[in-house]
Amino acid sequence: MPSKGHIAIYTQDAKLGHEVKGATRYVYLATLLCEQGYDVDFITSGFQHWDKQQRDIMHLDLSMHPFTVHFIEEPVYPKNMCPQRIWAHHVVSKRVVKFFDEHHAYDLVYCQIPPNDVAREIGKCAHKYGIPFIVDVNDLWPEAFRVALDVPVLSDIFFAPFYKQAKATYQLADAIVGTSQEYRDRGVRDARSGIPNEVVYVGNQLAEFDAGVAKNAVLINKPAGEIWVSYAGTLSACYDLETLVKAIGMVQKTHPEVKLQILGDGAERDNLKAVVQSTGAGVTFHGYLPYDKMAAWLSRSDITVNSLVEKAAQSIVTKIGDYLAAGKPMVNTSMSAEFRAKVESDGFGVNVQPGSPDKLAAAVTALVEDKWHRKQMGEAARKIAEEQFDRPHSYMKTVKLIESLIR
Repeated sequence: MPSKGHIAIYTQDAKLGHEVKGATRYVYLATLLCEQGYDVDFITSGFQHWDKQQRDIMHLDLSMHPFTVHFIEEPVYPKNMCPQRIWAHHVVSKRVVKFFDEHHAYDLVYCQIPPNDVAREIGKCAHKYGIPFIVDVNDLWPEAFRVALDVPVLSDIFFAPFYKQAKATYQLADAIVGTSQEYRDRGVRDARSGIPNEVVYVGNQLAEFDAGVAKNAVLINKPAGEIWVSYAGTLSACYDLETLVKAIGMVQKTHPEVKLQILGDGAERDNLKAVVQSTGAGVTFHGYLPYDKMAAWLSRSDITVNSLVEKAAQSIVTKIGDYLAAGKPMVNTSMSAEFRAKVESDGFGVNVQPGSPDKLAAAVTALVEDKWHRKQMGEAARKIAEEQFDRPHSYMKTVKLIESLIR
């Protein structure tokens, strides 16, 4: 069967081969496009963002992927937020230009933003060679950086180039896809009037999640009577995990059966362990788990927590699809108006003001003491996962958008 078209997908970070850590959104999209009859070049960094080390490309088994992978050499950087990372992305922005000058026989380019400077340069290349260019808004930079660095005037000056790069990227776009309505609208605001756009949540594959549960849930020893509150994801300054630990410590004074499970790792791990020690809270740190095991732990939990700081720019983050798939009630501290409205309207959880251990403890306690509501919210969560977050269904919107631009 002849190819329906040749597509380039660019993402700065991805989970490839048998890697444990990394984003899977663009890997899944590339695989789906191959299944739909397209040839796909998957272009990404040789630096593994999640492990903060260079990939051993010569020994990385990519045979499971139906697409062709191209690695762009990137300098190392030690942290998510550091000057070295900004420089590394600047270097990549120059190298992707060289790549596309040598490889531009594409029918469409699909590109993640951020990094803003890399996406802008890829957009310029697509425009230069007359290739339709879709921007996938996966995060907002520099808005997300202001969580850690928000100094009047100085931050405005420092972040000005990021805003300029983002605006230039959106103006080059022939279509915008956002992982939330908020992200989609941010791109549309600066894009040319009338270009097509879609909201496609990061989501997950329910079949894969459920297979992980079926394989591993029976291996998890959960003492009778314990109630597990779980957080899954990165331990960073964007996530209000110190408040969560303190809140659980308060809950345990009246409900010692409540235990906090932290499924993930990151720069804040040592700080959180110090908070655990000072509060005496019952917390288990599991580190990063393979996806199938993480799914099982969430399925054995009783409550999930989407714990973000007040100024966090994140909207509907990756973990939401997995939380919903687990079919458990969610306590949400994100101040995203879009997501807070969704929590209430879809009935799968409760919203809490971030930064308040007292309020978070009260919300968790209320759910601990109300098994019926936990069940109702959990059922609502799974229903939303099936209807809106399951990739085999939801990502077809992206495929149709791509088809409309290639024709």
